Formats: sequence, structure tokens, C-alpha cells
Amino acid sequence: MLAPTLTGPQYLAQGLKLVLSPGLRLFVLLPLAVNTLLFIGMIVLAMQQFGGWVDTFMPGLPSWLSFLEYVLWPLFVVLVLVIMFFSFTLLANIIAAPFNGFLAEKVEVVLRGRDDFPPFSWAELTAMVPRTVGRELRKLAYFLPRAIPLLILTFVPVLNLLAAPLWILFGIWMMAVQYIDYPCDNNKVSWDDMLAWLREKRWQSLGFGGTVYLSLLIPFVNILVMPAAVAGATLFWVRERDVTAQ
Repeated sequence: MLAPTLTGPQYLAQGLKLVLSPGLRLFVLLPLAVNTLLFIGMIVLAMQQFGGWVDTFMPGLPSWLSFLEYVLWPLFVVLVLVIMFFSFTLLANIIAAPFNGFLAEKVEVVLRGRDDFPPFSWAELTAMVPRTVGRELRKLAYFLPRAIPLLILTFVPVLNLLAAPLWILFGIWMMAVQYIDYPCDNNKVSWDDMLAWLREKRWQSLGFGGTVYLSLLIPFVNILVMPAAVAGATLFWVRERDVTAQ
């Protein structure tokens, strides 16, 4: 289990190297601009509202248990960060879906051995909008029925102590789903078949998703993570799919 899990950081690092190569930089600029604007907006909102959000999620404790607030407060800070992270990532991915699908397609062309880099085409990018946004909404339909019970759990006394670790584990899985879906969708792999393939590659998927998840929590670094994760997921798809086929 350990060795497959450790392939995740490698795919993300190689994906970053790919998107920084001269021939692919152009395909990164638009999603990078979108991501940067959303990130700035999230930082501004967090600076204004963060303390109030933590107070909202913190459970009320009787006076004789007030000492536990010093233990629980860091946990609920993490919980608010996780929820903010999910909200930011979902919004960013819906807006950037066509750009990410386009980038995944071009990265796969390069990985399949084409010597020259593919040209940029606005017409091709525009044609991908309905399909990629529709697939992003499918991810949202997968996410919400699982996220809502977790959100409810955060308001249940005692049980809400489990909320943060469960959110983190779910977030790691969702990062794998989010980014592996781009090359799968480009290759006309159905949603259910994509999930089944990820489950077959469970440890590789969690290793990749966990690496992306942690990287997205690092300020400023996370601006480059989205395109790097798209390229890394495409690399994951090409290499692991070829291994499976063999």
C-alpha cells in the first residue's frame, strides 16, 4: 500500500514541471488568472468573517467544561479552513472547468509522444464549455449528498469531534475525483466507470488526492496547484491506465 500511495507526490511534481514547460504555459494562463482572482477574494472574505465562523461552529460548553475550549478551538479553526477550502475549490473548478479540460487534453497529446506542442484554439476551448461544466455539475451532485451529512455532524455535540478528520478524508478523495475526471472525461469514460477505476487504484488515488489537498492549503503555492494537478492527474491517467491495460 505504501509504495502506490507515494506515487501521488511524484505525479503532482511532474505535473508542475509539465505546465511550466514553454509549450504548455499558454494553456495555464487563463485558469491561473481565474484561480488568482478567486484566491484573492477568498482571502479578503476570510479576513472579514473568519472569527465569526469559528464562533458559530464551536459547540456551547457548560462553565465547568470551559477549559476544553482551549483544546477544541484549534480543531474548529481547522474545520472552518476545510469548509472554506471546499467552497473555494468547488467555485474555482466550476469556473475553470473548460480551461482545465482543455489543458488536460493538450497535456495528454504531449504525453502520448507528439514532438510539437498543440496550438491554442479559442474555438476548441469554447466548444468544450457545455460538456466540461456539465461534468462539473455532476461532481457537485456527487459531493453534496456526502458533504451535507458531514456538515450536519459538525453541529452535533460530541460527535462533531469527528467532523474535522472525516472532512479531511473526504476532501482527499474528492481531490482525486476532481482532477482525474478531466482526462477521463476527455477520453469519454463515463462517471461510474471513472469512479470504479479510481477505486481500483484506491491507494494511488488517495496519495495523489492527499498531495493536492495539502498543497491547496498552502497560501500562494495553491495558485499554481490547480493547473499542476490537472497535468499531474493526466499523467496519472496515462501511466496507470497503460499499466492496467497491460
